[in-house]
Amino acid sequence: MPRAARWQRALLMASLVLAGGAAGCRTYHNQSAAMREAWIQGDFERAAQGYQARADGKDGRADGVIWSLEAGASLRAVGDYTNSNVEFARAAAQIEAYEQKAKVRVGNTLGATLTTQQNLPYEGRSYDKIMLHTYRALNYLALGQVDAARPEIIRAYQRQQDAVAENARRIEAAREAEANNPHRPQIEAARNDPALAAQLEALNRPPEGFQFYADYVNPFTVYLDGLYFRHAGAGGSDLERARKSFARVIETAGGNPAVAADLKECESAIGPRRDALTYVLLENGQAASLNQVRIDIPIIFANVSYVGAAFPTLEYHPDRLAHLRLETAAGPVTTAPLASMDSVVAQEFRNEWPAILTRTLISAVVKGAASYGIVSAARQQGDAAGLLAGIGTAILQAAVNVADTRSWTTLPKEWQVARFPTPPDRVVVLRTPDGRTASVPLIDGVVNVVYVRAVTAVGPLKIGQFRLR
Repeated sequence: MPRAARWQRALLMASLVLAGGAAGCRTYHNQSAAMREAWIQGDFERAAQGYQARADGKDGRADGVIWSLEAGASLRAVGDYTNSNVEFARAAAQIEAYEQKAKVRVGNTLGATLTTQQNLPYEGRSYDKIMLHTYRALNYLALGQVDAARPEIIRAYQRQQDAVAENARRIEAAREAEANNPHRPQIEAARNDPALAAQLEALNRPPEGFQFYADYVNPFTVYLDGLYFRHAGAGGSDLERARKSFARVIETAGGNPAVAADLKECESAIGPRRDALTYVLLENGQAASLNQVRIDIPIIFANVSYVGAAFPTLEYHPDRLAHLRLETAAGPVTTAPLASMDSVVAQEFRNEWPAILTRTLISAVVKGAASYGIVSAARQQGDAAGLLAGIGTAILQAAVNVADTRSWTTLPKEWQVARFPTPPDRVVVLRTPDGRTASVPLIDGVVNVVYVRAVTAVGPLKIGQFRLR
């Protein structure tokens, strides 16, 4: 076989092998589809089994954190609070290891520019870290370990304070990567292209009337902080902390009858509450999650047939319960919106977008430059070799054009809350808008919390409870 023919065949085979391997780069959205479907259908046990199986053995691997977060939330939904906290502890340990080893991020970035951004370790977003400790606190409360919940609530608060600095560091790292990239002119040309800018603006437009919170504030976590330190606190300083937390929830998320009553009580209280009180917390719907959109960017290298980029985009999931009606001996009460996880997720995505855009453009340009080099070298061997190289690199470019869609999909869309005096018979009946009911006998306690998880408007309700005092 002539040398040129052998070279052409080798090039074609190599391109096809690379493309075939890259085709296995499925997005997280696709990898988690079976578990997500079970979750939405209300089959929490099957979802938990799937997520836990994925999390097993993933410590230290690129996707270890996200699978453990999903496993922790789904195990919590089935009432396995102990193993839920095991998964959250695994996720926390991996997150802290990444935070201690900043050089790992730099070392892995180069490989990701030639394949996909999801090859980078998932280190956890700020809201992941906040909710991880929030859920651990709720798990300890459900297990009756009230004192163990305290450090988790404090850690969740600290995570909110740390998040602003973390985002600033992330944006600065992306800027430095662009400044030091040899293809900076091509990156800037792509960024400034009007057609691309218009597509990206449409991609990131939130729903009409959408409310953003202050950076990295999760009103539910702040509210839980207030509840804990009001009812399980140890003295005057805890009461003042509770007052500040309730005031911050109202400042951030607006008025809620339960929060307003809590704040008023804190402002006049001199000690622990003596008469019995019940809260119903509804964890409702499915939070906005990431999918991908593929967009061609301006051709910036001659003889390259495909230069594209896959961008993550937020998908909102509207299905949820409108509210819960609570029927008690003292009369009916309805839950009211407390906090939107959609707002928390969308705010962080908006903050992270400049870094996402920079990383994605760098990756697309570097891949385009590599394709240009391969095609140019191949054409020196003849027109046929150049054609084969062009086909092979186009296949490879398309195959590795995958966005990082890793996001915590078992988080809720929102929380609602109701607050009322504990009925004399200590029974609360929950009623959904479509008429389904569930009777909940309250456990012993002065301050009781009934916690309800609903993923869709018609799906099953998972009900748990704990006491704060």
